[in-house]
Amino acid sequence: MQSRLARLLDTDSLPQLFFLIFGAVLLLCLFVGIATEWYFLAGIPAFLLLAYLVIVDFHKAFLLLIACIPLSTEINLPNGLSTDLPTEPLIVGLMLVGGAFALRHYKNLDGRFLLHPITLFLLFHLAWIAVTSITSQDQVVSLKFTLAKIWYVAAFYFLASRMLDGEKRFRAFFWAAFLPLMFTAVFILIRHAAYGFSFADVFRVLHPFYRNHVTYASIIALFMPFLWFMLQWYPRYSRQWWMLVAGLLISVLAIQFSYTRAAYVAVVGAIGAYYIIRFRLMRYVLILALAASAGLVAFMAAGNRYLDYAPNYETTVSHKDFNNLIQATYEMEDISTMERLYRWMAGFQMSAERPMLGFGPGNFYNFYKSYTITSFQTYVSDNPDKSGIHSYFLMTLAEQGLPGLVFFLLLCSYALLRGESIYHHAKTVKDKQLAMMAMLSLLIILSLLLINDLIETDKVGAFFFISLALLTNLGLKEKGGHIPADANAGEISG
Repeated sequence: MQSRLARLLDTDSLPQLFFLIFGAVLLLCLFVGIATEWYFLAGIPAFLLLAYLVIVDFHKAFLLLIACIPLSTEINLPNGLSTDLPTEPLIVGLMLVGGAFALRHYKNLDGRFLLHPITLFLLFHLAWIAVTSITSQDQVVSLKFTLAKIWYVAAFYFLASRMLDGEKRFRAFFWAAFLPLMFTAVFILIRHAAYGFSFADVFRVLHPFYRNHVTYASIIALFMPFLWFMLQWYPRYSRQWWMLVAGLLISVLAIQFSYTRAAYVAVVGAIGAYYIIRFRLMRYVLILALAASAGLVAFMAAGNRYLDYAPNYETTVSHKDFNNLIQATYEMEDISTMERLYRWMAGFQMSAERPMLGFGPGNFYNFYKSYTITSFQTYVSDNPDKSGIHSYFLMTLAEQGLPGLVFFLLLCSYALLRGESIYHHAKTVKDKQLAMMAMLSLLIILSLLLINDLIETDKVGAFFFISLALLTNLGLKEKGGHIPADANAGEISG
């Protein structure tokens, strides 16, 4: 008996032992699940397989996470909580395993990554979120926000920097994201075609992959720079090249029929941003943008001039025709545009009340209604969906105070300026293209954040931090200090 047990525990017999245990657990879960009608028990074997994969080679688990991002769905939980499945459990699991890997192999890690200015600005940003969570008006909500931010940064910045180092790994990342993303786009386009691509029916066809048309259009838009430049990584007329051409056409159609104005502007703006980077104009554009923003705020605040732009409550309505929506937008009679102004005014009022510490991360919805201005009210101002301020920059100002906004702006500004420098100093064409992909994707996200708050969603936030990680890796590589993509980089046991 003892010798038989010793044979089972022998290294060569371990796969057989694992297979027997897994088979027993699978049969037990299926039997108990059917007998008790607790069908969720059937998911336990899948969870065990995933846990095994994460422990043995978490690079593959990371690719699985990337593939799940376009496919994930938002699930509402009791007590007002929600989660994204299957991505959020994967993010937390990879954060824990990645932390264990870092502790075990810390001697092989490049300390310069932690000291890189992008990393430091990101850590300052996180630290201030933690500070304002302590001083928050609702600490429970802010704590949840802070924890979610930590595991997003851990998985999509720190772990991604390791998982995306090297051309081979980046290609694997690209295809892991590209194929599921195109699947969701084709799926939605086919469903939308049954409604004649009607603007009024676009909301019907997004479930279960996307919460709304903005999220759908945003992930397609931010991925287009990767798709465009990856076309140049494969021989013309090869199988991969044709797949990418088809993907580009599908992406254009998806954005067109998403009827998302911000995505239209962001994609067109990315074309202009390409030439801004090429001609080293980023610093001048950033200065101009900052001056224009400050000037606009001062102009509107002087003599309460912003009150002159209050909407007409009776004529500010939603529209079922996209052409009417465009016309209503510039006539200041579109309900979604004017409802944004209603909440933006509240955000400014909140920031004036608590300018340094804000109301705490995640707390805009909980406190904004007492700071609204009645003359900007619209038909949807009761906000049954409990949506946010629809501007990430203003949300940061209201929730984290002026220092929080400054830290975030410093992070983004430095990443863009450093990215421009990396692009011009890169030694290979592919490194130049990779820097341009990351920068254009980052710029598209930032332009979307002007009138949306999307970084806390897995569809957009993941690529925001991944773009930062790519730029950090390229910066280290430029100085000869990039993280080596060794064979054991994804193995805890290696």
